[in-house]
Amino acid sequence: MEKTFSELEQLGPSDLIVFINECIQHDFNKLVQLLYRIDVSEEKLKYILQLNPNEDAAKLIAAVILERLAATKAARASFSKSGKIDQAASDKNGTNDEALERF
Repeated sequence: MEKTFSELEQLGPSDLIVFINECIQHDFNKLVQLLYRIDVSEEKLKYILQLNPNEDAAKLIAAVILERLAATKAARASFSKSGKIDQAASDKNGTNDEALERF
């Protein structure tokens, strides 16, 4: 039942829902730890669950997890190309490579 971060990224939505339901039924603490590790906003999750009381909680949690994993993957991709901040982002923020070198 233990899943690594990369294994979670490989799960489809239905498999993730099954995994979350197993955690809810058998090891809720594991689910809480997973949400913390992925950096899912507790406030956002509570809000979504309260807003949709008649929906399957595992389905709602899976949607939030998939959203967070996608954001994490996009962030990783933007930094992995060269190991540096994207030049467009640097220009937008008014920094340049020389300023970054000082740090």
